[in-house]
Amino acid sequence: MATDEPDLSLLEDSPDLDGGLPAADDPRRDGDRLDDENRLKSDFVRRVRDALEEGERDRVYDLVEPLHPADLADLFELLDADERPLLASAITDLMSADVIAEMNDHVREQLVEDLPAEDIAEIAEQLDTDDAVAMLEDLDEEDQQAVLAELDPEDRAAIESALAYPEESAGRLMSRDFIAVPGHMTVGHLIDYLREDRGLATEFWEVFIVDQRHHPVGTCALSWILRAPRHIALADVMMRDQTLIPVTMDQEEVALRFQKYALISAAVVDESGRLVGQITVDDVVHIIQEEAGEDALLLSGAGDGDINEPIHLTIRTRLTWLVVNLGTAIIASSVVGLFQGAIAKFALLAVLMPIVSGMGGNAGTQTLAVVVRALATNQLTESNTLRMIWREFRIALANGTALGLLIGLAVATIFHNPLLGAVIGSAMVINNLMAGCAGIAVPVVLDRLKIDPAVSSAVFVTMATDVMGFFSFLGLAVLAGLA
Repeated sequence: MATDEPDLSLLEDSPDLDGGLPAADDPRRDGDRLDDENRLKSDFVRRVRDALEEGERDRVYDLVEPLHPADLADLFELLDADERPLLASAITDLMSADVIAEMNDHVREQLVEDLPAEDIAEIAEQLDTDDAVAMLEDLDEEDQQAVLAELDPEDRAAIESALAYPEESAGRLMSRDFIAVPGHMTVGHLIDYLREDRGLATEFWEVFIVDQRHHPVGTCALSWILRAPRHIALADVMMRDQTLIPVTMDQEEVALRFQKYALISAAVVDESGRLVGQITVDDVVHIIQEEAGEDALLLSGAGDGDINEPIHLTIRTRLTWLVVNLGTAIIASSVVGLFQGAIAKFALLAVLMPIVSGMGGNAGTQTLAVVVRALATNQLTESNTLRMIWREFRIALANGTALGLLIGLAVATIFHNPLLGAVIGSAMVINNLMAGCAGIAVPVVLDRLKIDPAVSSAVFVTMATDVMGFFSFLGLAVLAGLA
């Protein structure tokens, strides 16, 4: 019986899009560019470097053109700072929105600063508004104006409008390419409209339904539009419940909205409620990753933690917090100084006291990490703060008791001194309770004061556990008559 299946043999040995199969030495072969872990091979990067150094722009283009946007962004990061503008100038039309979005922030900023205004404008015109804004927002005012002057009036107006919004806000993040239609339009008319108008957005997941004031009143997913009868009005099939994003909302809060309500896209509205843009999940995934990594690094005082960050910025950030830590260490050491007479009489105290402070610091860091994450994801609010405090107090008491028994029995057995074992065990319980309380109280208080708890909490929690660790152990030793 005859079938309508195509003859797949016709695809064998078919030429690729460039008119032929890649030869063994053709740079388009993945094996010549990527290793088994999907990273750019050093030999490939070297060939690109050689072509750039020799000024062979066409050869550079041929080498780079087959790369995926993510791999092309990686190539920029692997090149030296003075090589990146040369590569960008050689492949201007390949600098797509995907490449810019995948590029490291510091690399993108340095690259844009080194390129002439006309090259930046040419790249910006190929990008969505949000990606173009991300590329231009770190430029000086003078450089921004130079680039904007090279743009088409329409593109310039859109970018200037976005730059007027606060940094890391929905206005900077949103795209102005979206589909909005009135509710009285039928499904059939909408489909015809989408097919015939070539000036519409090329990538979208839902159509926004707006009223006469351009206020969003509902959404229609593409799957609904394709399956609904042509004569049905959009107002009869649209979903009226939708999550609207204020244009001034912080990008971290935007990401939380997407995560909480499992959104694919969302409408962005201005102060009057008019639809001005949309945010899609691909932008939000980047924000979630960025914010999560940022909080983890801020807890350690390491700044951005980015190997592409300028060295002077890294030194300044790390040194600032190291100086603060030095100050807290001096405070902790002053507590030890109060008991130097006792330590001189019973030197074993100096050997054991770092155990108490160190374990307290570890316990405090555990609690701190949980609390900062809970604050960042809105799991911890004023409604459940007391319950969270009680929860962490019980955890600290249980862990402190277990650790106190272990270290107490070990010290009593090793040094044949049950009283010393009881002292260090009790100090361990006390300091773990301090760690639990400080680990939750410090970030909560800072958050209430509108201070980022990820930035400052670790220093204060460590100081609290060090001071209490030394004071409780040495103080109990003196009270017990060990010194």
